[in-house]
Amino acid sequence: MTVTDRNIVLAGATSASGLAVARALVDAGARVVATGRSSERLQPLADAGADIEVADATSLDDMTALAARLGSVDGVISLVGGWRGGGGLAGQSDDDFHALLPALEAVRATSRAFDGALRAADAGRYAIVSSTAVARPLAGGANYAAVKAASEAWTRAVAQGYAKAARDADEPLRAASVVFRAKALDPASLAPAVLALWDTDAAELNDRIIDLA
Repeated sequence: MTVTDRNIVLAGATSASGLAVARALVDAGARVVATGRSSERLQPLADAGADIEVADATSLDDMTALAARLGSVDGVISLVGGWRGGGGLAGQSDDDFHALLPALEAVRATSRAFDGALRAADAGRYAIVSSTAVARPLAGGANYAAVKAASEAWTRAVAQGYAKAARDADEPLRAASVVFRAKALDPASLAPAVLALWDTDAAELNDRIIDLA
């Protein structure tokens, strides 16, 4: 398998990580569709060779409409993130919690909207970026760790859904759902990890948590 000629959606791609992943995928011969809520912030991705779509990755309506327009999709990488915290447990404000929730909302929206397309692909891949804070949550980052833990749980449920659908259809597993974990995300480490998703069979890859050292 190879990522060449694959159709890959980068949802919430206007970060440095989104740009690095887009460049790596384009260089590898993939067609990249990058989403964001600002056409201005999407321009660097267009300059890198990606197709751009002004769409909200946290909106099921937006993602469902995008999935319908694109049709065949081989991969969806959810990149909505951000960090807010500090101040110990007393500092875990409701405002900070609600500011972090879009990361989970994007995982829910993108996985649901593209579920059919990824299961239909010959090598569908769904991935999110999480944090090592899930394994060792700290009081000052409790909001953040909780949102990341919920995102991981949802992504693992997606993996179980892929496995069950293949089993019920008596077909080989072709789709895989994966969690990338990083302590401090380095775009240079994320990009090759995304490309490598198409180097491994879905049965070996599905429901894996991959540390980005």
